Amino acid sequence: MSQIVLAVDLGGTNLRSAAVDDEGRMIHRGRRPTPHDADPNKIVDAMSRLAEECRTAVGPDVSICSIGVAAPATMDVSRGVIHYSPNLPMINGLLLSSKLQESLGLRVVLENDATSAAIGEHWLGASRDVESSICITLGTGVGGGIILQGKPLRGPDGTAGELGHVCVEPNGHPCGCGSWGCLEQYASATAVVRIAHEIAQESPDSVLCRSDAITAEDVYDAAINGDLVGIETYRRVGYYLGIVIAGLANVLNPEVVVIGGGMSAAWDAFIDPAREQLAKRAFHEPASRVRLVRAELGDDAGILGVANLAFQTAGQGILGG
Repeated sequence: MSQIVLAVDLGGTNLRSAAVDDEGRMIHRGRRPTPHDADPNKIVDAMSRLAEECRTAVGPDVSICSIGVAAPATMDVSRGVIHYSPNLPMINGLLLSSKLQESLGLRVVLENDATSAAIGEHWLGASRDVESSICITLGTGVGGGIILQGKPLRGPDGTAGELGHVCVEPNGHPCGCGSWGCLEQYASATAVVRIAHEIAQESPDSVLCRSDAITAEDVYDAAINGDLVGIETYRRVGYYLGIVIAGLANVLNPEVVVIGGGMSAAWDAFIDPAREQLAKRAFHEPASRVRLVRAELGDDAGILGVANLAFQTAGQGILGG
């Protein structure tokens, strides 16, 4: 039988787990709500229970020797410690790898969730045929992961790839990171709702004026049906996204930029303005080379990415296929 590893994706809403073979097939999946108790051990316990469910499901004859965990945080992957998680602050400072290893008796590899998604797409998804790629995840926030010459870029402090906190408006909207004008404030689902409300105040005929409780999906639906507020909102998303991609093209010269996350569903509403800014702002050669593509693995990108890393921990070394 193929080698099996366990993988867990720690989200702000849900914990997801899977038993994954060395070809990326998910043998078993699990899910449960993420605990929001102030005690971080509740999250460790929930992860352990999900991992044990996976281990039981694949049976006693299968050898599982490592587990990968994707977390929405900056971290020291070598020590397995969480530095800062804005959506799950109770895990700040948590020695997550050692606690899980103690609980499960498995080797543990820890990785940022967006970097995990970049690794997953590099292994089995939209950037699988290239050596240098960038993954931008557009959701409630904006995340990023960078693969250079086949290896994830983490940096000495474990914070490389925080693309959502590249400044696009020096005096712009305050950001939860403590800065202001970050890409996250102009290209996330949260930002889409705010921007649409701001524009709608000057466009009372917009369908988006009929309710205060709109979502990014509502704004997209309005845009594809010709609503000017919806169209302008997503034009701005593409504009700011394109500014960042142009800078990344000049600095890192990637072959592919993969755009994923829930907001990628609005691809056709923002991608043309993004490409326009890339062409205007980047050097001709990297702008001509880089391809902007939609992610292929959906919500599974992160869990497959840390599964890949868990195989490396187990000695398989299969990053990149």
